[in-house]
Amino acid sequence: MKKVISFSIFLLLVVMILDACKKDETEPETPTVPTPPGNTAVSVDLDSVPYTNLSQYRFFTGDIKNNTPNDGVIQFQPASALFTDYAHKKRFVWVPPGLKGTYVADNNIIDFPVGTALIKTFYYDNVQPANVTKIIETRVMIRKSNQWIFAEYVWNEDQTEATLSMNGSFISLAWDQDGTSKSTLYRIPSETECMICHKSNNLPIPIGIKPQNLNNDFTYPSGRVNQLQYFISKGILENNLPANMVSTIDYNDTTQTLKLRLRSYLDINCGHCHQENSHCDYRPIRLAFSETTDPAHLGQCVTPDDMFDPSLSNVIFPGNYNKSMMYFRLNSTDENNRMPLLGRTIVDEAGVKLLRDYISSISNCTD
Repeated sequence: MKKVISFSIFLLLVVMILDACKKDETEPETPTVPTPPGNTAVSVDLDSVPYTNLSQYRFFTGDIKNNTPNDGVIQFQPASALFTDYAHKKRFVWVPPGLKGTYVADNNIIDFPVGTALIKTFYYDNVQPANVTKIIETRVMIRKSNQWIFAEYVWNEDQTEATLSMNGSFISLAWDQDGTSKSTLYRIPSETECMICHKSNNLPIPIGIKPQNLNNDFTYPSGRVNQLQYFISKGILENNLPANMVSTIDYNDTTQTLKLRLRSYLDINCGHCHQENSHCDYRPIRLAFSETTDPAHLGQCVTPDDMFDPSLSNVIFPGNYNKSMMYFRLNSTDENNRMPLLGRTIVDEAGVKLLRDYISSISNCTD
C-alpha cells in the first residue's frame, strides 16, 4: 500500500514539473528590468508651440500650481512691478541649453536667442469665499525665428491645469487685500490686447526683462544675489555687462527720492506705451525711465493733447495735482479716461499717492 501511495505522489510531481515547463515555453515571465522614466526636461518645440496645455512645456515640476521651476527655468523680479488690480506675479525665463542672451543697453530688452520662453503667472491670495490662493492666468512669450509670440493660459478651478485661450475673457473675483474687501471683473487679455502694450514698430516684444530692471538682488535657493550676475552664473546671459548701469528702483522704497520713485513707477506701468514706435507715441510725453530725466518728457508744464477739461491745463501742473491731467487719469476707473487703459479696473492707491506727493513737492517746470 505504501508503495502505491509513493508511486502516485511521484507521478503527480512529474506531471506538475512537465506542466510548468510547458507554461515556460508559452507564457514567458515579464522582464524585471525597470522601465526608464519619461522625459522631464522643458519642452519648447518651435514647430508645435503654443501648446494646448501649460503642462506640456514642463516649465514646472511637481504639483503644477506651485510653479516650482524645472531645471533651467529661472525666476526673476523687476525692481518695480506693474500694477494689475493687485494681482501677485511670478516671472520666469528659460533659455535653450547652450545658448545665451546678450546685453544691448540698460533700457533695452535683453537680446535672448530663438527658443527662449518668458513665463508670467498671475495669482491672488485670500480669494473669497474660501480664503484661498487662486491662480488666474499664466502668460508665455516665446521667441521664434521671426518674432516673439504670445500664449495665454487660463487656469481651471481645480488648479491642476491651464489651457490655451487667446480670445480674452472675464473672471469675477473677490479677495481680501490687507484687511479690506476687494472685488473686480478681472480681464484676461486677448492676443490683440497683449499686442497693444507689447509692441515696438508693430512687432511683439517683452517689456520688463531689461538690465535696468534686473540690476538688483533677488532671493534664490542658493541665497540672495544680483539677478543679472545670477543669469550669467547659470549660463543664460553673456558676461558683457558695462561697469556702470542706470537702473530703476522699487517705487515703494521711501528712502529714495520722490522723483526717482515716480520715474520707476511710470516706466513699468506706462513707459512701454509712451515711447517712440509704441501705442501712445502720439502723446507729448515720454515715460520710459531713460527719458524722464527731462521734466518735459515727464509732462511738467506740458499742455495735454486732448484737453477735454480746461481745468486740467498741464499733464503735470507743478504744485497742483488737481490741475494735472496725469493725476486725473491715474485716479480714474472710467475706461475712456483711465491710465493705463489696459491691465487695471481698480485705482492703484499707492501709485496715485506717489504721483500726488511728487506734484505737491515741485514748484516749477524744471524741478
